[in-house]
Amino acid sequence: MSLSPSPRQLLLGAVLVATSLIAITTLAEEPRSRLDVQAEAQLDVIPDRATLSARLWERTPAIAQRDDTTNDPDALREARDRLETRAATLLRTLEEAGLEREAIGAGSLNVQPEYLPGERRGDDERETLVRTRLERPFRVEVEDLERLPLLLDALTEAGVDALDGVTYDLADRDAATDEALVQALERARRKAELMAETLGVSLGAVTGIAETRPPVYAPRMMAMSADARESAPQAEYRPGTITIEAGVSVSWEIEPQP
Repeated sequence: MSLSPSPRQLLLGAVLVATSLIAITTLAEEPRSRLDVQAEAQLDVIPDRATLSARLWERTPAIAQRDDTTNDPDALREARDRLETRAATLLRTLEEAGLEREAIGAGSLNVQPEYLPGERRGDDERETLVRTRLERPFRVEVEDLERLPLLLDALTEAGVDALDGVTYDLADRDAATDEALVQALERARRKAELMAETLGVSLGAVTGIAETRPPVYAPRMMAMSADARESAPQAEYRPGTITIEAGVSVSWEIEPQP
C-alpha cells in the first residue's frame, strides 16, 4: 500500500498553509491604538553677557567734483592719522576702565566717498562736492553686565561718532535651548497622562517623537545713540528677558485599562 499523499491532499495542505499565513500576517499588521500629543513650551531667560558696537570716523575736506577729481594723498593721510590717534585713545580708555584687551575687537579700515550739495550755480544747478570718509568699527564684549554703564561712559568719553547699540546674549546658548526642549517634552507627557486617565486608557511605549518648533535663541538688540547716552549719564540698562519657544509631537501606544 502506498502512503504517498495524493495530488488532491497536497493541494489541500498548501491551501491550509497559505490561509494560516494570511491570517497571521493580518493579525501582525493590525494597527495598534495610539495617542498623539503636541505641546509647546516657552522659556524666559535673562542674558548674562553683552556686546557693544561703536564706530569712529574722520573725513577729508570736501572739494568740488570734477571728471578728473582724485583723492588728495596728503588729506587722506592726515585723516587716517587722526583716526588712528582717536582709535588708540579709545582702546586705552577701555583698558583703563578694566576691560581686557582680548575683549576689544577693532575692525579694519573702511574708506568710502561721500557726496554733498555745494553752492548753487548761475544756471540754477548745484555744484556737487565730494569728500572721503575713513571709518573703523569696534566691538566690546562685556561678560559682567553690571559694568555696562561704566563701559558706555568710557566709549562716549573717548568720543565715538556712533554707538550702534547693545546686543544681549547668553554664555551658554545650548543649555537654554535644551531646557526649552525638555520643558516641551515634559508638557507633552503631562498632557498624555491627563488624557489617558480621563479616557480610561493606559499609556504604552512611545512610538514616535518629532520637533514641531526647534528651539532657537536669538540675541536681543537694544538700539541707542551716542547723543542719547551723553544726555542721560545716569540711565540704567536692563537686558530684560528673552523667550525661547520649543514644540514637540509625541505618540504613545494605548490600551484599555484592566
